[in-house]
This record gives sequence, C-alpha cells and structure tokens, in this order.
Amino acid sequence: MQKINRNVVLALLSLTSLVFLLFQLCYYKFYLSQKNGAAFSKVRGSQSGQDSTRWHVVRKFLGLISSHNIPVYLIDPLILGLVDKDIEQIRSSPDGLSPECKYFCAPRDFTTFALLDKTWKHEVGLFRTAEKMGFQWLKIINKDPRLDGMDDLSGVEIPLHYIFKLASHAIHLVVFYERSGNFLWHGPLRLKKHMDRKFVPFRKLHFGRYPGAYEKPELLLVSIDDLKVQIPKNPSSFLEEMSHSRFLECRYREARAFFQLYPDDASLDAVEFRKKAKSLLHLAALTLNNLGVKFWLSSGTCLGWYRQCNVIPHSKDVDLGIFIRDYKADIIPAFQKAGLPLKHKFGKVEDSLELSFQGEDGVKLDIFFFYEEDDYIWNGGTQAKSGKKFKYLFPKFTLCWTEFVELKVHVPCETLQYVEANYGPEWKVPVKMWDWKSSPSNVQDNGVWPVDEWDDVIQIY
Repeated sequence: MQKINRNVVLALLSLTSLVFLLFQLCYYKFYLSQKNGAAFSKVRGSQSGQDSTRWHVVRKFLGLISSHNIPVYLIDPLILGLVDKDIEQIRSSPDGLSPECKYFCAPRDFTTFALLDKTWKHEVGLFRTAEKMGFQWLKIINKDPRLDGMDDLSGVEIPLHYIFKLASHAIHLVVFYERSGNFLWHGPLRLKKHMDRKFVPFRKLHFGRYPGAYEKPELLLVSIDDLKVQIPKNPSSFLEEMSHSRFLECRYREARAFFQLYPDDASLDAVEFRKKAKSLLHLAALTLNNLGVKFWLSSGTCLGWYRQCNVIPHSKDVDLGIFIRDYKADIIPAFQKAGLPLKHKFGKVEDSLELSFQGEDGVKLDIFFFYEEDDYIWNGGTQAKSGKKFKYLFPKFTLCWTEFVELKVHVPCETLQYVEANYGPEWKVPVKMWDWKSSPSNVQDNGVWPVDEWDDVIQIY
C-alpha cells in the first residue's frame, strides 16, 4: 500500500476546516439575520456585536410590552441626550433618520423606560411571556407612601421598579404614580434581603437612588433606529427636570408621634385658617410658577410640613423663600393681579428684600428673599418703626420636591439643618409666643437703614 504523504493530509484537513467555517458564516448571514428581522440586519453592519445586542434586547422588550398592550415611554438620559441633538430631524422623519444604529447601540448597561401605574395591572402574564422570550426579571416593591397618613392602610406595598435582563443588557422599567398634587412620582429602589444584589450593576441605574417628582410629560411617538417608541415631546426639558427631581416624603410617623404629645387643634378657627392657608399657598404657587420663579416653603410653613405634615394653625401666615437671583420685577404686579394686594415691601433687591401680600380674612403671604455668601445663606428683616435691620443665617442648602396640602412644592433638602438654624434644637416643641426679632436662633443685628432711604426700603400700604 502506497504511503500517504503527511503534508497532503494536513492540507486536506485545513481545507475542510476552512470550508466548514465559510459555511457557518454564510448560515449566520443568510439565515439568522433574516430570523431576527430585516431591521436588525441593517443596524448590525456598522456596529460591533455588543452594540447590536443592546438594540436587539430593546427590540425584544418593545415587542414584549406591545404584545400585552402596555404603554411605556423612553426616559433613558443617555439616549434622550443623543435624541435631543437630532430632535427636529427625528420629529420630521416618521421612518427614522438612517439605517445606522446611532441611539440604541450607544454603550450602556441599561435602557430605561417609564410606565404609568394606572395603565397596567396584569403583570403575571407579562412575566410568563418574558421568560419564554429568554428574559430574566426582578420586581422591586415597597410601601406606598400615599397611604402613610392612614393608620389602617400604611404598610401596603406597591411595585416600584422592574428589571428585565437578556444576555448582557438589561431594561429598567420605572413605575410612576400619580399624586394628589397632580404630578408623577417614582419611588426609590431598595433591594430586600433575599434579592440577588449581583443581578445587575444596580449602582449604575439612573433612577432609584432616591424618589423623584415630575410633571406629566406630553409624549411623542417617533422612530429611532427602526424602532417605534414614545419619548417626552421635549427631551431637554425632561432631562433638566430629572436633574432636580429629588423628592422628600412628609414624615407621617413623626407627625403622629408629635400629635400624641401635642393634640392637634381641631377648633373651627384652626380648621378655617388651614383651609385659607391652603388656598393662599395654591394661589401663590400658581402665580410664581407662571412667572417661572422657583420658591420653597420657609419659616413656620416649612416647620409645619416637617414637624406635623400640616399647616401650623397659630402661625396666621404663609411663608415662602426665593433666592434673590430669581427675583423678577413682575412678582408684585402678578400677585396684585391675582387679587393679593401688597401689604408691605421692606429692603431692596441688593439687600434684605421682603414682600408681604394680604390674603383672605387677615391671612398674609410673606416672601423672604435669600442671599448666598461663600459659606452660608441669609435673609433679612426690617423693623418699620426704627429702621433696624436683622439678618437670619442658614447653612447652605439645596432644594427638593415634596407634597404639601395637595401641592407639589420645594423644601430645603437639608430640612433638619434648616429648621434647627431657625428654631433651635427645641423645634419639636410648639411655641405660640414668637418674636421675629429675638426668638429665632439664627438672628443677628444688621445695622440700621439710613434715614434718607426709608421711603424706598420701608413701604407700608
């Protein structure tokens, strides 16, 4: 028998391997790409496998929720930031800009969508379908804060977040709830002890580090990377809102403890005052929001929210704070047009400005303007009869949203430090006799207004 040449055998084996490899490539190109759909074959040509995997996972998720008639909208900050740059072209191109995968193939670990709770109730069927499609899922629930003020209902848990994971990418579905202040709220993402903390890199999530409050967005259906998806009509406004969305819940448990020690005033006068204060606060919020002026609950109104989740009945006024940088000359005319005449104007824009407007039946609205220094913030006060000036010092603070008397309003995020600066360590104890010139813990003498300026800096109407 003729001896077989070793080199010939090696050459034949190499040729066979090459033919098999070419067969695999052709199989993938002409069969699998068609199986995954024409759109996927278009986007994958100019992207790496990892990039197209992101697109493919998003596509499967959109198919999943569409099959269950669940209306979601895109809130992913990275993708919305890219979309915002091309928003005019996207709006005018119903079929998308180009076959290249520009948005959903961008590097990221998650894609984030929003879901309105009232639009969906049947999660069991969704999870079953998701598992059949290859998704792993995680559901995060926690107590419903809207019920915390009700003793018999506090503790009821609601879904806050869902994670759907497929291959190396995950979908974060944030559940938004409508609050009585006519805004949308999402809760924090807090894992329970039994949950897998390595399921996804949770620290990279854009939503869930803290609760958030948002206006109800107007949505726009667009085509992005050959996928139909709803987005906020104005992505840049949504992204700006997101950066200042942190929400603080009223401390209902502490409020109940407070009323155990100091029973609430349920007299007719107290009920009437709270009703008028609520109405005045709603009118003030509407007026300032229409002007685009950011404000927050200050002084006694802030204390009432923080300590007892309600208006303090013996305070007899509503107190708001505004940074002087946000001052507008239209503020006084706008309040007068709203039916709130100016009661007094103390100080000037450059120093210690304070406005007071007359509300219904003696309830007044006081607006204090705050000035920022390098290491503290202050507002001023003026005694009309003597021209004496006072200064109230606060540690620096930022603003968070809260819900108060069925209204979405700002409060200092560092509320405890803010309240303690103004009312001292005994702020939990009600004080009915309060002298604004000497009682606050943070008050300082600040000189006297020159007599020749009194006509400008001390105006009483």
